[in-house]
Amino acid sequence: MKNQCIIMFCQQSWDIGIATNARSLAREFAKDNRVLYVNMPLDVHTVFRVGRQPDVRKRLQVLAGQQPSLLQAEPNVWVLTPRGLALSINWLPSRRLFAALNRVNSRWLAASIGQAAQALGFGSYVLFQDSIIFQGLELKQLLRPKASVYYLRDYMLGVPYFRRHGPWVEACLLEQADVVATNSAYLGDYARRHNPNTHNIGQGCVLGMYQADTTCPRPADLAPVKQASLVYTGFLTALRLDIGLLLAIARQRPHWDLVLIGPEDAAFRRSELHGLPNVYFLGAKPPEQLAAYLQHADVCINPQVLNETTLGNYPLKIDEYLAMGKPVVATHTRTMELFAQHVYLASGPAHWLQLLDRAMAEGGPSPAADRIAFARSHTWAASVAVLYTALDSLPMAKTLSKNDETSKKE
Repeated sequence: MKNQCIIMFCQQSWDIGIATNARSLAREFAKDNRVLYVNMPLDVHTVFRVGRQPDVRKRLQVLAGQQPSLLQAEPNVWVLTPRGLALSINWLPSRRLFAALNRVNSRWLAASIGQAAQALGFGSYVLFQDSIIFQGLELKQLLRPKASVYYLRDYMLGVPYFRRHGPWVEACLLEQADVVATNSAYLGDYARRHNPNTHNIGQGCVLGMYQADTTCPRPADLAPVKQASLVYTGFLTALRLDIGLLLAIARQRPHWDLVLIGPEDAAFRRSELHGLPNVYFLGAKPPEQLAAYLQHADVCINPQVLNETTLGNYPLKIDEYLAMGKPVVATHTRTMELFAQHVYLASGPAHWLQLLDRAMAEGGPSPAADRIAFARSHTWAASVAVLYTALDSLPMAKTLSKNDETSKKE
């Protein structure tokens, strides 16, 4: 798919400061197409609750007309920050009232998107929505894109914010989409209950910082780690990680050091892990420093807790671990079956200990070179190619393509 226009409505702002799936996809789309990336509108509750935060203040400047609403961020990528304030309605128990007010939010948002699209010369376009965004419920009807894509990359219904209205809104979004794109087999199974035209496009990864053949100096804060080490990198949250499992590993393998790298939630901060002599909390690190910690790990781990949020989660850290050639042990989930040839998949504490012993002794179920090659096969270009094929197979695709060529000539 080339020379098309794509409008992306995304959960995370373009300038959020961290790598996101949506921004990576936008950059890949922009290699052959023009992209309008739409930031989530500010809502009343956010302004009153955290209005002093720098990112919110920046958005308020746009709202006040002190900063432009539409900017070109990169070649072929424009970012729209809608100049409006959405009603905060998620607290409403009434589905009918929520739907009516959500329609109000959607209408002014659609008008803002339409004006930006017209300014950029987007005659017709594909509408791409990144996961559940309530205001996006009406956009297909209001904007009338030539095709719509719903991108399902996490099971958001497990997040408390979405529990009241998320189930029926997401069901509607899935059903009305022309194409549903997921990043895991588990989410694909879930989405097909609502839309048979569901495609697992996989998960792209940006692995430039993870080069197994580059020698990294041992970080200074690893100095106390004297024994064989198990390393985890990422947000330390009880929503996704099994604290009980980590305690069992640390207690039953005292001759190993457990190294946890990342910010902690309240459950981790008060956990008994802090009282164990072979557990090291090293805090959050800049992304560019993580490869050094992984290079000096003996085994990398992903001790997920099993719940509705994690079962469909694609853990990017697995590709980062494998790209460094490391042996990996992870909790067995439907999504992790993709990695079964290269990662030991464990079910329960006893099995975890057995496979950790094996990883320490044997180095992993496949050679390091195969692990590296497998991780590097997960590119955004590959994901986007699958999505393009799905869009090109739509019944209207050939007619629309001809119309686009005709409009260009005119």
